[in-house]
Amino acid sequence: MSGSRERDNMLHLHHSWTPNIDRLAEDGVKLTQHISAASLCTPSRAAFLTGRYPVRSGMVSSIGYRVLQWTGASGGLPTNETTFAKILKEKGYATGLIGKWHLGLNCESASDHCHHPLHHGFDHFYGMPFSLMGDCARWELSEKRVNLEQKLNFLFQVLALVALTLVAGKLTHLIPVSWMPVIWSALSAVLLLASSYFVGALIVHADCFLMRNHTITEQPMCFQRTTPLILQEVASFLKRNKHGPFLLFVSFLHVHIPLITMENFLGKSLHGLYGDNVEEMDWMVGRILDTLDVEGLSNSTLIYFTSDHGGSLENQLGNTQYGGWNGIYKGGKGMGGWEGGIRVPGIFRWPGVLPAGRVIGEPTSLMDVFPTVVRLAGGEVPQDRVIDGQDLLPLLLGTAQHSDHEFLMHYCERFLHAARWHQRDRGTMWKVHFVTPVFQPEGAGACYGRKVCPCFGEKVVHHDPPLLFDLSRDPSETHILTPASEPMFYQVMERVQQAVREHQRTLSPVPLQLDRLGNIWRPWLQPCCGPFPLCWCLREDDPQ
Repeated sequence: MSGSRERDNMLHLHHSWTPNIDRLAEDGVKLTQHISAASLCTPSRAAFLTGRYPVRSGMVSSIGYRVLQWTGASGGLPTNETTFAKILKEKGYATGLIGKWHLGLNCESASDHCHHPLHHGFDHFYGMPFSLMGDCARWELSEKRVNLEQKLNFLFQVLALVALTLVAGKLTHLIPVSWMPVIWSALSAVLLLASSYFVGALIVHADCFLMRNHTITEQPMCFQRTTPLILQEVASFLKRNKHGPFLLFVSFLHVHIPLITMENFLGKSLHGLYGDNVEEMDWMVGRILDTLDVEGLSNSTLIYFTSDHGGSLENQLGNTQYGGWNGIYKGGKGMGGWEGGIRVPGIFRWPGVLPAGRVIGEPTSLMDVFPTVVRLAGGEVPQDRVIDGQDLLPLLLGTAQHSDHEFLMHYCERFLHAARWHQRDRGTMWKVHFVTPVFQPEGAGACYGRKVCPCFGEKVVHHDPPLLFDLSRDPSETHILTPASEPMFYQVMERVQQAVREHQRTLSPVPLQLDRLGNIWRPWLQPCCGPFPLCWCLREDDPQ
């Protein structure tokens, strides 16, 4: 079983608050240099499922559209990409995805499901085709509602001013115009005003819904039901498939604004709503582990627990932090290279196979899950494309001392921001930053006042020479090394830049799925369980 979660959360959780995740780590292998291939969910999840940098599949943008913006957009994980679920399904595994997808849905019609999980190797799906977000609960922390409301209100004011000017001009005979332009500009202004009033509700219906396979079951979502429904679905999948091989990807909606939390967890933690949400997610992990025990599956199931990126430091209102904390690591979600956005938890548990309590400090990646589970299932890693992940099993078992990753690249959209070099003979982990975001205000550790730090433009710095850090001695990336302070400065720079050139020669041009054409809302692609725009249904019984 593979478990993952949408994550804007701290990397180090105190033992008393997350007993079930802690138990996983104590009983399994803990990876302390586990790295996501992107610092935001859509590209990171694409890399996780395919074992490839997201720039190879086109699951990146070049214009600032960092993730898929709408369920009704045409972009998504291309159909010619191969996920580990597809290979395991071909090897006879029952494959399920429960929770968040956020890798696209439709291409040309509202029912072609070209990017749907069932099109990518999963034979069962229950969850959100999009992602839980602040706009689902009309939060003040908004991804797109507030911006759309402001734009619509501005256009309303412009058209209302035009209409009033035309009326005044016509009545005073200063503007020779018929009544038709007056009527049309007034009607357009009223339509824009109504749109700005209803846009929040439209987003909730358009993006915040649940599906079972190809059928919408709840539109919009009833949030207090969601966690019990997901747990019920996990238990049902495990019971149905316990007599054969299975792959279950549980993709939690937790630890991401709007931090939807059941009433019995509210106010229970010492860390506010964020802490409450973390504790509820940990409780869910415990329930899933209990189900594995009851069904007699614990000793025969490989469990993987991780996160797709670091904490979102910009998710802050006043003095309250809703996006989590990244411990000693600099930066956070959305930043291309800083550790806080890409250093994530990594736990593997397989009783009787993997040594309990083992801690590995070698560089590993979410992309490594692809070749690892494919080979465990007796499948073959595709030979017709570059696979960037490495088989983790020798490292997990202790039969290999070092990771097969000598270099790892760190992208921000399609732009390479940083790279790391594991110099094995010295046991050193070098990190080179070519581009970094400009933190705001000056001296801050994030881009406050924005949703996320940019990848290009005036708000990033191109470093010449690049910034150099020794993560082995300085994991917080606070001491910039120079030729005067580091004798190996030029040797490291030359070796890393050579590796970057070799990596870039392996890249092929592909359509960018997150650029504007694939990432705008298209009404004809919008899933709706009633006549559009009256998208409303509730087809699931209340969970017991």
